[in-house]
Amino acid sequence: MDSVRSSTSEVAHEFLPYFRAYKDGRVERYFGTTDIVPPSLNSHNGISTKDVQIFQVEGLTARVYMPSTISQGQKLPVMVYYHGGGFFMGSPFCATYHNHVASLVAEACIVAVSVDYRLAPEHPVPVGYEDSWVALQWVISHFNGDGPEAWLREYADFQRVFLVGDSIGGNIVHNMAARAGVEGLAAGVRIAGACLVQPYFAMKESAGTGVEDRSWLFSCPTTSGFDDPRVNPAEDSRVSRLGCSKVLIFLAENDDIRERGLLYYETLKKSGWEGEIEIVETEGEKHVFHLFNPNCEKALALLKRLASFINQDKAT
Repeated sequence: MDSVRSSTSEVAHEFLPYFRAYKDGRVERYFGTTDIVPPSLNSHNGISTKDVQIFQVEGLTARVYMPSTISQGQKLPVMVYYHGGGFFMGSPFCATYHNHVASLVAEACIVAVSVDYRLAPEHPVPVGYEDSWVALQWVISHFNGDGPEAWLREYADFQRVFLVGDSIGGNIVHNMAARAGVEGLAAGVRIAGACLVQPYFAMKESAGTGVEDRSWLFSCPTTSGFDDPRVNPAEDSRVSRLGCSKVLIFLAENDDIRERGLLYYETLKKSGWEGEIEIVETEGEKHVFHLFNPNCEKALALLKRLASFINQDKAT
């Protein structure tokens, strides 16, 4: 009995204080599964939310946000948000991400779709990327008044679609914009901008045993490693074909993966991509500081800068 108990409790992977996986297949997530915020119409902060199933793909859902007060016929920019968490944790429904996206919706006056892509190890990469693409296609399916979600049909301006994500979500943003550039989008739909907030990318020369790199190897067991073009922009032939017109990258001075964000910036800048690229660095802060200290002055400045990025692009 003791040997059975020992084998079932043996840890295979852990990224404390957020995650632990056991050799018997059990997974314990300590971030993204607690402190869940239910959807609400006309909440106290003036934002309405609802949860939706996407294309009947089992386990692929999203939370949709919009300002509670909006004029009939008014068209708002659309933000598709991809949360961080190394592909193995995080959720649009936990307070951290719910509050962050709701604050962005309130500040920028936009419609938002926060994607609940399926997580590793139960659903290893590339599932997270594929779910993210399916979700983007679901959003786009509402162009011209089609699609099942009334808020998107009635209020979304599909000439002003923005992709936003933090950490591995920033990496997803790149991959979605790159795929859009290669495969194209429905006529009349435009990804106006992409914002990568302290994104995770790999660098062969500095890859190591840090939690971010271990997370990638854990979440994508079939990867070639740190030369995988999905995580190493220097190896990604799609960079020059990025399917948006503007890119904004946020870095944090004391972030362990700050250099990877700089690599992305330099790679994109040299690639021949013809869009506009800007980089903004927050001094003295660590990785995703704005999520865990959202009311500090620097987090509020980041929020306002991102809202400005979305709103500077007007329909033409």
